[in-house]
Amino acid sequence: MKTVLLQMTLALVSCTSVLGQVGLSDAKIKLLDSIVGQDVPDNAPGIATAIIQNGRVIYEKYAGFADLEVKSPINNATRFNIASNGKQFTALAILSLVNDKKLKLSDDLRIYFPELYSALKDEITIRNLLNHTSGIRDCYDLWSLQGYTWWEKSFNNEDVLRLIQDQSELNFRPGTKYLYSNTNYILLALIVEKITNRSFTDYTNEMFNKLNMPNTSFENNHTKIRGQIARAYFNFGTWSTYDWIWEVCGDGNIFSSLKDQINWEQLIQGMGSTKIDRDIIIQGQKPIDLSNFPNYGYGLEFGSYKGLDYSFHEGATGAWKATVLRFPQQNISFLTLTNSGKTIPSSQTRQMVDLILDLDQDKSNYNTTPVGIGKYVSEDEILGTYLTENDFSFTFEKRDKRVFLKRVGRNDVELVREADNIFRQKFDPAFKQEFTFNPDGRLMVTAYYTDHAPYSLIKTNSIQKGYDFKKINGQYFSHETKTLITISHREDNVYEVIFRPDYKTSGLLVSKDKMLVDFYSLEFMDNDIFLNGDRIKKVRYTRI
Repeated sequence: MKTVLLQMTLALVSCTSVLGQVGLSDAKIKLLDSIVGQDVPDNAPGIATAIIQNGRVIYEKYAGFADLEVKSPINNATRFNIASNGKQFTALAILSLVNDKKLKLSDDLRIYFPELYSALKDEITIRNLLNHTSGIRDCYDLWSLQGYTWWEKSFNNEDVLRLIQDQSELNFRPGTKYLYSNTNYILLALIVEKITNRSFTDYTNEMFNKLNMPNTSFENNHTKIRGQIARAYFNFGTWSTYDWIWEVCGDGNIFSSLKDQINWEQLIQGMGSTKIDRDIIIQGQKPIDLSNFPNYGYGLEFGSYKGLDYSFHEGATGAWKATVLRFPQQNISFLTLTNSGKTIPSSQTRQMVDLILDLDQDKSNYNTTPVGIGKYVSEDEILGTYLTENDFSFTFEKRDKRVFLKRVGRNDVELVREADNIFRQKFDPAFKQEFTFNPDGRLMVTAYYTDHAPYSLIKTNSIQKGYDFKKINGQYFSHETKTLITISHREDNVYEVIFRPDYKTSGLLVSKDKMLVDFYSLEFMDNDIFLNGDRIKKVRYTRI
């Protein structure tokens, strides 16, 4: 054990001394080290992180263990599951085929899979799949609706294809909205196989070799994952790991080392050697041409961080998490990979950005408090249920002359008035609720907090007196998911809702045609119910 720790210490000291020679002060290196190690206690899983600028590694650090049982330290060859950060490589495979004139971004999905959505006349293009504007439902949310705990299964891409073959409708018309769906990138992987007559993993393994990334590969066989793997660990009082048996890939399930990820960033920054056309690599870092939704491109998101343009992506699969942030004007990239459920690389990596780019750590990209005080609203006036466009809900109730906020999956919290139209959580003053009226004259609430952008919810219309609450009782069946919903009225606007024998819950009717049920909403239209979830919309259930 002492030998292992000594080797880790010597490696880190060596790394730090070299980095100090390329421009970072000892003080900044010390601060970076503290950010990296903030959630890596002794004898714990850990983290691998690096900063690359102008093709040079200016900081590189490893902390914690890849495997707690054998106490193997994380190093530059340790392979992490970087999850959705692999989408950029699925997109690169598609771009390579476009470059070889084997497909076009305007090609319809049905050219390759004519059995999918055969009754739909709208085109579902490769471009739609790449930037999540296809309207195709997310397979993980569909499996969840069917009662599957996906990571306990060993599904593969063919299972996804069979699942989507059962779908006849979409979340929305292709090209009209953006909604992230992992299914898009799994279908892209299947398209690669159709065109090349090779497995997606074989095709991309050859691509990774051309990119000088020998320790990177999508994994479609959980029994043959090679190399030193950073096992994933959660901590619920003690560290625990689990067996990885997942075989779906294209959307994620890609294992890579920090060394390989550094090589990739160097290629993006114009350095290093590769047998892949550099024009393709450059194209993959830009928004997609002719897209009405430039916020998502070739497996990358685009936005602004504290006034600086950047591209980025987050990946998360269980306790494995990964973050990549690229600031093209500064030609600098930040990478973090982790196998620990305790670490949050999305925030840690941005702390490193603040330090290196001298950004105000207290400054936010958004308002964290209301900009002023508006018209007075009474406590009785604000009571009721409010919804976002995606049916996330706030419900304000009065109990013993005190106002409480109810949210799905969260404890109820007591609110106190801060100003005429502003309330706040009693024991967390940073969480504020601002009540105003939208242009249609409807009351809305805007929520503010320090770690998220403000968002608004509109108050629902109250149910008219005399409404027959029992008329929606019954059983409803979905042919697309082969699932059944049973609804029974309890009292007032509360219902018992049964999705399956092991899933019985309560539903709250918030208007005559909408019910909130845990993380779903149900919309009633004639004899049909349309179920909406996070990444699945308008799943039709018909009364039987």
